Amino acid sequence: MLRINYLLSLHIIMKKTVAIIFFNIIFLCLSVKNTNHTYSWGFFGHKRINKMAVLTLPPVMVGFYKKHIDFVTEHAVDPDKRRHANQYEAPRHYIDLDHYGKNPFDTVPKYWNDAVKKFTEDTLNAYGIVPWWIDVMSYKLTNAFKKMDVGLILHYSADIGHYIGDAHVPLHTTENYNGQLTGQKGIHGFWESRLPELYADDYDYFTGRAKYIEKPIDEAWNAVKASFLAKDSVLSFEAELNTKFPGDKKYAYENRGNVTVKVYSEEYSKAYDKMLNGMVERRMRLSIIMVGSIWYTAWVNAGQPNLDKIETKQISDSLKKALDEQEYLWKNGTPKEVKGHDD
Repeated sequence: MLRINYLLSLHIIMKKTVAIIFFNIIFLCLSVKNTNHTYSWGFFGHKRINKMAVLTLPPVMVGFYKKHIDFVTEHAVDPDKRRHANQYEAPRHYIDLDHYGKNPFDTVPKYWNDAVKKFTEDTLNAYGIVPWWIDVMSYKLTNAFKKMDVGLILHYSADIGHYIGDAHVPLHTTENYNGQLTGQKGIHGFWESRLPELYADDYDYFTGRAKYIEKPIDEAWNAVKASFLAKDSVLSFEAELNTKFPGDKKYAYENRGNVTVKVYSEEYSKAYDKMLNGMVERRMRLSIIMVGSIWYTAWVNAGQPNLDKIETKQISDSLKKALDEQEYLWKNGTPKEVKGHDD
């Protein structure tokens, strides 16, 4: 069983080489292929979040990240490409807080070891671990900065951006993650993928400068708490709209490459977006500033290393090869059935 206590994570980081880490990525993806599943924020949304987060960084960091902005943007979706490969990846993307009762924030301990003692590790993994995993990833990124390892810095930066984005999605905090319990199946992709695809170009991405976060675990819990408090609106507004909107105008068909797909119509989407009153944009903006702030925090905690020294360094050939293989396997493998928020 995978363990994610902090000391073990740090030990692994210091001992593993780039080749070993990315061999594991390949191993985890042996059975993955590109399916029609919808993922948190959609591939479009996750890439936009990581790209905009680069622009929040201070001058001492922004040169390095701008040099590699294409990497952290394109690889923002790597965790979703891995999540159907093994049982450990999916829980890192969500936390079903309503499983723990009406007042989960009074019930679930903030720190991992305390939560394990109270609920067991199996239970926590069964209902999601995203706030704790963000904390673990912040330690991993810190150690990558200490080692001045370009590949690991970029890999962990891209990954942590994904998990932070997930924590800001209301439907990632509930067992009713796709409206399957309320007759609203499909709302997952509607809120976090369809709406951003339609309206994200009009969003305001000026979020201010990244700030140092004293305790990343606190920030992670703040994110999921705000998401949890918004989930009822996400569900109830769509349910209300569905009762008022003409059924024959709710859906439309669009061409995606060589495939015609059924989507929520632009008219229905516009009406839902209006009811949400900017919620999707706000959650995306909060994701962006938190991603930048965690990157900045990890750099500060690493001793503020001079990134100019590695700005022009290239990612190793072994890492490039591993990521190319991961992409091939994602497109051509066979997905495994993995429990989790499977949309």
